[in-house]
Amino acid sequence: MRRTKIVATIGPASREPEVLVRMVEAGMDVARLNFSHGSAEEHAEVIERVRDAAGRAGRQVAVLQDLPGPKLRIGKLRDDVVELAPGEPLTFACGGDDDGAGDKHRMFISWDGLAEAVGPDEVMYLADGTVRLRVTATRPEQGEIDTLVEIGGPVASRQGLNIPGEAASLPAVPQEDLEHLAVGEKIGVDLVALSFVRRAEDVEFVRGHTRLPLIAKIEKPQAVQRAEEIVRAADCVMVARGDLGIEMRIEEVPIVQKQVIALAGALARPSITATQMLDSMVSSSRPTRAEVADVANAILDGTDAVMLSQESAVGKYPVGAIEMMAAIAERTEGTAPYREWQERRVRRDRRDPAYTIAYTACRAAYELGLAALVCPTLSGRSARLLSAHRPAVPILALSPGRETVRRCGLMWGVQAASLKRYEVTEELVHASAARVVELGWVKPGERVGITAGLPSGKPGTTSLLQIQEV
Repeated sequence: MRRTKIVATIGPASREPEVLVRMVEAGMDVARLNFSHGSAEEHAEVIERVRDAAGRAGRQVAVLQDLPGPKLRIGKLRDDVVELAPGEPLTFACGGDDDGAGDKHRMFISWDGLAEAVGPDEVMYLADGTVRLRVTATRPEQGEIDTLVEIGGPVASRQGLNIPGEAASLPAVPQEDLEHLAVGEKIGVDLVALSFVRRAEDVEFVRGHTRLPLIAKIEKPQAVQRAEEIVRAADCVMVARGDLGIEMRIEEVPIVQKQVIALAGALARPSITATQMLDSMVSSSRPTRAEVADVANAILDGTDAVMLSQESAVGKYPVGAIEMMAAIAERTEGTAPYREWQERRVRRDRRDPAYTIAYTACRAAYELGLAALVCPTLSGRSARLLSAHRPAVPILALSPGRETVRRCGLMWGVQAASLKRYEVTEELVHASAARVVELGWVKPGERVGITAGLPSGKPGTTSLLQIQEV
């Protein structure tokens, strides 16, 4: 059984029903929808297709809504693409578009407060960091910024603009994101990713508008500095290496990746490693050796999930990229130090018995040679704590909530299925044992560990571990 989960971005190359079925069969656990593109109607149609594909393939698939965040973008360009040359001046007009009249001398930027947020000699980047600009003057009254091109290159309409500094006045959560969030809940997403998080308060603000699990994307230097408070506030964390590699020194990114994944493990939060993992498979049927090593190293760092972006959204081989990701994961997991992780990975909260039960269950699985750990759960929290300890046996989560079952698709080593709700703990334990046999996950006569709560039917009460022959 592959334990590392695979997140795949859905786009023009992968939105057709038959392709989605093959992607689910190949191992897609979470389908990511990038809300920077597409309409609500298009996203709703894709979700319906993902649900249908998951049903046809007989696997659970969660849907992840990725919000745009406070991303700065240039407006339309007169010829759609312009070539910027080193040494040329370029002026930005903030807060307008002017019917697409931008060119290589003057462009429009989406945020009207940018001229007040930057100052002379600051650096800005276009085209995913390939074009570098130096601010020479600002005129906040007119909403204009003068820059000089230091490193040139092609720039296209609507591309993002990166400012490595704090830009504290930039709205942390734009109104547009809250509108997207409402749409996502309406059309049935399971998880929400927050872009360009800078502090824990950004996460808490969005939590006040939704009950969906929140994934904090670490892609700003300020987020790296405040990583622990952000991870504590979030339900999951994503190391989004694309913008992170633009906004801080690129040689720092691998170290940040390891640090954030380790921190997520210590706080028992799932982690996702993202951006350019198999980037050459956008156009090639095989990845580079370096890309294979990158995926394997993320798994050995302890990531819960690895993510495909362009590879599955616009690439020529969306199914092949998932198959390759799955093959790398299965091979790499055979060398992972599970026993060491089980003992040292999680900072156990001594005030919460659920942490101790999770650790004890994983220890029992090893010492007693259990076939699996069975985890009836309402919210998915018990499964998350077991997963964080990285047991060497499958974690079988059972829940009456369809959303919880799907969300377990992001948790390392967890298989999930439905189970009706029981109010009596003894009945819950008995029904859980029978259910995993019925599903074919455990053979009759094998021993399993079953966690449960007292009283049954109340989230956050896990306090019992029973070793049982099924």
